[in-house]
Amino acid sequence: MEERFETFTVLINRISRNIRKIKNQEMADYNLRSAHVSCLYYLYINQGATATDLCERCEEDKATISRALDYLKKNGYLTCKSRNAKSYRSPLMLTPKGKLVGKQIADKIDGVLDAVSGGLTEEERLAFYRSLSIISQSLETVSKTGENKEHIL
Repeated sequence: MEERFETFTVLINRISRNIRKIKNQEMADYNLRSAHVSCLYYLYINQGATATDLCERCEEDKATISRALDYLKKNGYLTCKSRNAKSYRSPLMLTPKGKLVGKQIADKIDGVLDAVSGGLTEEERLAFYRSLSIISQSLETVSKTGENKEHIL
């Protein structure tokens, strides 16, 4: 049981840390950080979004997304089309500069995903994502309900 815990938590943490590291390395030339990359990517592939949408898609808290969006606005990557009192629900759009960097980010992400999937068949990749999704949903359920307290990681 101990080995299962170590394998699961260490590998998940290592994957997460390496993803952040790759984001930061790839975007250092743009002075962008991990949260900026995620925001630009989702704004690019969705052709816009709200801050609320980005919180959900990026799995980041409201404060992190707010800081990232402030930085991206100040540095000319995005604009807010509405002056609505509820700015968190206002549509955000990429500027031409943001679209260019968004495309570069999407291309880099595609390249990294191709590189890390190289040793997997399409069936293995789909099974892996399906398993990861089930684990994620199960952990979310346990964390919200407090069920299975005797089975704490």
